[in-house]
Amino acid sequence: MKDKIKILNDKIAEAHLGGGKNRIAKQHANKKLTARERVEYLLDEGSFEEIGMLVTHRTTDFGMEKEQYYGDGVITGYGTINGRLVCVFAQDFTVFGGSLSETQAEKICKIMDMAVKMSVPMIGLNDSGGARIQEGVRSLGGYADIFYRNVQASGVIPQISAIMGPCAGGAVYSPAMTDFTMMVEDTSYMFVTGPNVVKTVTNETVTSEELGGASTHSTKSGVAHITSTNDVQCLDDLKRLLSYLPQSNKEKAADLPYQLDTELREQLEQIIPDNPNKPYDMHEVIKGVIDADSFFEIHKNYAENIIVGFARLGGKSIGIIANQPMVLAGCLDVNSSKKAARFTRFCDAFNIPLLVLVDVPGFLPGTDQEWNGIIIHGAKLLYALSEATVPKVTVITRKAYGGAYDVMNSKHIGADMNFAWPTAEIAVMGAKGASEIIFKKEINEAADHEAKLLEKEAEYANLFANPYTAAQRGFIDEVIHPQDTRRKLLKAFSMLETKEVVLPNRKHGNIPL
Repeated sequence: MKDKIKILNDKIAEAHLGGGKNRIAKQHANKKLTARERVEYLLDEGSFEEIGMLVTHRTTDFGMEKEQYYGDGVITGYGTINGRLVCVFAQDFTVFGGSLSETQAEKICKIMDMAVKMSVPMIGLNDSGGARIQEGVRSLGGYADIFYRNVQASGVIPQISAIMGPCAGGAVYSPAMTDFTMMVEDTSYMFVTGPNVVKTVTNETVTSEELGGASTHSTKSGVAHITSTNDVQCLDDLKRLLSYLPQSNKEKAADLPYQLDTELREQLEQIIPDNPNKPYDMHEVIKGVIDADSFFEIHKNYAENIIVGFARLGGKSIGIIANQPMVLAGCLDVNSSKKAARFTRFCDAFNIPLLVLVDVPGFLPGTDQEWNGIIIHGAKLLYALSEATVPKVTVITRKAYGGAYDVMNSKHIGADMNFAWPTAEIAVMGAKGASEIIFKKEINEAADHEAKLLEKEAEYANLFANPYTAAQRGFIDEVIHPQDTRRKLLKAFSMLETKEVVLPNRKHGNIPL
């Protein structure tokens, strides 16, 4: 028996070494943790149970049978994060560059299937050079098997991808279909075709970082939802993100203990400038209504004219969508519409209530926006908020003009409670533009055009640049004192906890993609 135990222990020790000490040292030299170190840091101490440790590849072509490593470049298993069960895989770059083989794909698919069966989050730590070319179509088939499972699990369990090294070619499509993609600055990148192929085909010279680094995907493409400075911070951010999410679509996110304070936030009354054209930071409004230090922003550096993220309100997890007057005056455009629509659909899929803070002068005008499909992309946000059945509460802080008023969770598209501050302006357009159209003849006939325009602008503003006409129609449920906002939200979301919606009988809608 002792001999057999020794054989087992030797195999376990060999598996723990991955591609060997030299490759582990190289991984560390590149400022990266190994796959096993990442899993150990991510999960609660002593909770990880590995599955498939002794799996090896089956390839005999190109002399591959002479180079075998236990685990075959991926660590898979389950454990807990802050006591919550999760399934995880971590690609091991020290073994064939983490490349995907037939057997590696089988291991990943097995743990994905287990996550769905157990109704727990699936976390993937990606660090791979792509398909293992020695295996040809078998590795490509492995990718497709993973993609299919990503789709089947979508909206059923949370799926989170952390890109902690290279992720190229077909490998990028699995993270793209998960709910959140996280990247590490300077050590991770994602692209369909690498710099060499780009140079050959388009004659463009570009580095891996420029083409698909964390900065590129967090600011330009929107592929990355969260970026972190190193592996440890990435894993800490992943843990924090998970804290706002439920285990599956069958549950709600866990409540945190919370001691209610007086709930009056007098600082909110000082935020909106007297000049309606002067910007202010919507983050200050968010900070004034949520539990202290609880905001976790998503897509922070992408489409900054809209803010999305998770927060706590009375200890309960909520999703926040808010126009940002500091950027493009808070206008909706192509990228902000996609960003907010995607976030809305995630929250709706996983029973996370939505708070929408509105200060929107309209959709961003211009040929660039029209030619890039602002109509269809703006419709994505309209569709997503109309489709969402979770509790939805809106607060209009200042402007809510034109079609953007409708899109930003208006009463007409299914919002449950709509509040407005006294500073709210709900109208088809701004007073100046409206006056120039409605009173065009009077202004042109006046001796002093400028004075007449100002007079008519004031007249229009008095009639429509306020929340009271909408309140009279019932489109606004209540005009509230800003300092009361938090208290009103706590009561509204508490009242809406038992909300139920009966949906039409259909296979699925056809969102304008």
